[in-house]
Amino acid sequence: MKQIIDFVCQNCGYKSPKWIGKCPDCGSWNSFVEEVSRSHKSNKRDRDILEPLKISEVDLRDIRRIKTSILEFDRVLGGGIVPASMILIGGEPGIGKSTLITQVANIIANQGLKVLYLTAEESLQQVRIRAERLGTLSDNFYIIAENSLENLLRILNKTNPDLLIIDSIQTIFSEDIPSAQGSVSQVRECASKLMDIAKRNNITVFVVGHVTKEGIIAGPRVLEHLVDTVIYFEGDRGLNFRILRSVKNRFGSTNEVGIFEMSESGLKEIRNLSEYLIGDRVSDEPGSATFVAIEGTRPIIVEIQALVTNSNLAMPRRISMGIEGQRLNILVAVLEKKLGLPLYANDIFLNIAGGLKLTETASDLAVCLAIISSYKNLVLPKDMIFLGEVGLLGELRPVSQVNLRLKEAKNLNFKKALLSANQKYNEDFDIMYAKTLEEAVEACFLK
Repeated sequence: MKQIIDFVCQNCGYKSPKWIGKCPDCGSWNSFVEEVSRSHKSNKRDRDILEPLKISEVDLRDIRRIKTSILEFDRVLGGGIVPASMILIGGEPGIGKSTLITQVANIIANQGLKVLYLTAEESLQQVRIRAERLGTLSDNFYIIAENSLENLLRILNKTNPDLLIIDSIQTIFSEDIPSAQGSVSQVRECASKLMDIAKRNNITVFVVGHVTKEGIIAGPRVLEHLVDTVIYFEGDRGLNFRILRSVKNRFGSTNEVGIFEMSESGLKEIRNLSEYLIGDRVSDEPGSATFVAIEGTRPIIVEIQALVTNSNLAMPRRISMGIEGQRLNILVAVLEKKLGLPLYANDIFLNIAGGLKLTETASDLAVCLAIISSYKNLVLPKDMIFLGEVGLLGELRPVSQVNLRLKEAKNLNFKKALLSANQKYNEDFDIMYAKTLEEAVEACFLK
């Protein structure tokens, strides 16, 4: 048996025969760690030779999904949990991953299915305390504290559960791999064996994964390629609501998100996030503009708040929460160039109320008008929605799914909307159109 020494990037799994400072694959610095692997001779095993089938003869019977009665969770998974699948859950520490998976496990256990929860980070007492707080003490819910993959395989042969939960994959190790826990080799090997177990023994496997500072699941990218479904649990720990987002799903769409509220008794579904976010809105103050975002296939009305103040600094501050800072700098430059606003002497603070993060450019118009409203100390119409992308030339461009956005606005008693002149909309709604950002300002403030 020959040992092979490689230097492996702990971020993406790239291998190099020698140590290098920057990974040529993912660009991360100082991520290479020396790992020892063993080359095994291939053992040939007699297997049944399968005959190829005509594609028209493939059995298309529907897979019976396991419903959890948590509609937001089932929606993200495409309608429920597919048996014998492997699902990876990622998220920042303390965001609520263990809370969510404990609630799901209890619901499945109450359906008569056997659940095995393997905790490699917490003690059995810690898991019991959380389960009591959540009211999840089903008789079919088993827990064990173990971090050896080989011991886990022996336990599975004895218990034969329907659902296996691994919390977390970075703390599981295989005795066949000489690398340390959490290394690329260990994570990849353990995930591969768990996937084989899931498919061969018809066991559904939930795997909890840590995330890096960049917000991606720690370990090799092949971890995401191995599993059937990858979902991320997002949100600010200082806020109550969480977003469950699917980034890969072999059995459903990746365009759905689930919204939850963190409470003392666990996670609760939020069916109408728009009403939740703007319920405490102060509509008679300058610097506030409303916008309808699209999260997955769901419209969400959010309030964009801006504060513009005189600056005593040589370089005024541009601070944004919920919108990319570079996008804010671009929009401020457009306001200075096309509208002649002397914002170079002002600090600008931008915030998305509620802690939601916006990535789409459809919020450009609302951001610009909120800044102008704060700078001029003028209040925007409180019953108006602002939708439009702002180009570098100051022009307004149409946005996607405008019918869905304005339908949500109408449901929450908004009466008006300001759109790009090139936007097509035929529903019953009071619409104002503008070709440029200058025309939009005149429509809102000059009456």
